Amino acid sequence: MQQHEVAARVRQVIDAAGVSAREFARRIVIDPSKLSRSLNGTRRFSAAELARIADIGGVDVGWLLGSVSGAATGPDTADRAGSGPAASADTASGAAATSPPGRSPSLPRPPAPSPEGGRPLQIVRETVRLIAKRGFHAVRVADIASACHTSTAAIHYHFPGRDELLEAAVRWCMDEDTRRRADATAGTRHAGDELRLLIELQTPRTEQQRRQWSVWLDLWAEAARSTTVGRLHVEYYRQWRETVADVIRRGVEQGVFRPVDADGAALALTALIDGLASQVLATGPGEPDSGAPGRGTPDSGLPGRDLPGTGAQVMHDTLIAHVDACLAAPTAC
Repeated sequence: MQQHEVAARVRQVIDAAGVSAREFARRIVIDPSKLSRSLNGTRRFSAAELARIADIGGVDVGWLLGSVSGAATGPDTADRAGSGPAASADTASGAAATSPPGRSPSLPRPPAPSPEGGRPLQIVRETVRLIAKRGFHAVRVADIASACHTSTAAIHYHFPGRDELLEAAVRWCMDEDTRRRADATAGTRHAGDELRLLIELQTPRTEQQRRQWSVWLDLWAEAARSTTVGRLHVEYYRQWRETVADVIRRGVEQGVFRPVDADGAALALTALIDGLASQVLATGPGEPDSGAPGRGTPDSGLPGRDLPGTGAQVMHDTLIAHVDACLAAPTAC
């Protein structure tokens, strides 16, 4: 089947899903620019990407490639029997066989995939959870398969190697972090309030926030060894620092912050966030945190340990103090 015909069928899957191409890229865990190039015919879909598209779209890989057999091709076929996506693939393949020449085969709207979000996203979510718990290099494919209640073949079907799985995990974390920030700050116009919201989001108080930071710390080390993860790491931090810099610029315009170099201030603040968060993660989640900073403070929450305050509240208070001392305009204090 010609590359443009595969792209046309993928477009039908996206249309049937009722989402934008960018959202669909998030669901199949690939770079939106890669999806765009593949849809435009300047890049070929990989076999693993087509497997993920078929899973999310509730169709058969064979149908995407122009097969009229309707046979299911993935190792998750047993999961998708009966009224599930495999059945939709049979219908779609039949449509391909009976469509008049020159006309695109119709694609029935697929049922909601199971598990929630489809197998690819389930694999990535469980991978991230296990990385947070054990570290990437201690996580085996068999562990991920067990967590997903599927086979190792199913994991390799969607993500052939550890590199692909690691890249997908990094991308998913980036997307989730960006989405949470956007949701939390939506409608906030006061730059000072928005910056404090961003600081709160980055403070690892909850189990979810600690898990997120645990993954980031593990992936930082991997970024130094992996070109692909390194590129993602650079891109994420570029976006993150730009977000903070934009808030600071608006704060300067609003008179909330003093005139500063927004890019330099954003670099300093994000670096401080990273350094403090790594100290918080070094403190066990079960240890008390009174929020009292400094060495020798009776209520430091670290009895018997001669360490500076490393609790989440200490981190938060230190960051707010930094903003007040280095950014806040005198009239805004």
